[in-house]
Amino acid sequence: MNSANLVVPTPPTAAVRDAFQMLNGPFRGSEALAAGLVSYRRLHGAGYRRLFPDVYVHATAPLDLLTRSRAAYLLVRDRGGALAGYSAAALLGADCAPRDAPAEVMVPRYLRAFPNLRVSYGRPETADVELVSGCLVTTPERTAWDLARRSPLVEAVVAVDAVAHKRFEPADLLTRRAKHPGARGCRRLDEVVRLSNPRAESPMETRLRLALLAAGLPVPEVQYDILDRDWWLVARVDLAYPDAKLAIEYDGAPHFDARQRAQDLHRDNELARYGWHTMRIDRRQATTGLERTISNVRSVLKRRVHRWRRLPASEGL
Repeated sequence: MNSANLVVPTPPTAAVRDAFQMLNGPFRGSEALAAGLVSYRRLHGAGYRRLFPDVYVHATAPLDLLTRSRAAYLLVRDRGGALAGYSAAALLGADCAPRDAPAEVMVPRYLRAFPNLRVSYGRPETADVELVSGCLVTTPERTAWDLARRSPLVEAVVAVDAVAHKRFEPADLLTRRAKHPGARGCRRLDEVVRLSNPRAESPMETRLRLALLAAGLPVPEVQYDILDRDWWLVARVDLAYPDAKLAIEYDGAPHFDARQRAQDLHRDNELARYGWHTMRIDRRQATTGLERTISNVRSVLKRRVHRWRRLPASEGL
């Protein structure tokens, strides 16, 4: 073939890429129509789903919190609104919302009610908002401040752990309280901060830790590094009682993969060589089977530690 006859495809322009990107998630119907990306008939047909006035998403798109939050932002974008609460946490990459959590927005003026949308009123300070993936959201500290003051104690700690992770210290919330002493729900922040540990890497890990404390068990180390005699890292475990050489791992969905299970077993055997016992706990054991799980942890601790009284006592919940 003559190379002179070859046609090299032209890369799409930025405008074309932006146009296709628009329809990959929630979008404003009026903007898509104006850009010629979709016809009126198609927009109102079975291929798209209307989430809010003039806000649509492809019919096959999963309606998870992230999608619903991005749609909610489009609803309030031109009203000076921002994503807050669990929606802000989702955009920030902190997966801590209950399964049935609605999308959340903060607006400076009245917004009529919509199903599955939580609305709060206010105008956050400039330092309390940032742009994430094209959406204006409350900052990590402001998001934790809002969730910690209104959520039940356990979920408040879960939210602070998740949002604060590698971002700020939970004690910063007490500094903020000193500047806003009359804020609703701020009195309970001492307890939330006391129980928080931003080293936690999953909500279920935090819930399990709090359940152990509520049962009167000692305070476990969080994301504990197990080292060999030469100070080389052997493993990092979710929760640990070093005095008893007991490691507790929460196994979420990824750990049910056959390859991952094999890797977990290999690591457990490696830790056993150093005298460590590993307890693996799945979602069922951490929820409906929690009472039995706590009993098992208590039994293993008593069996493995020589001086039970020397373990640090829990202050409980």
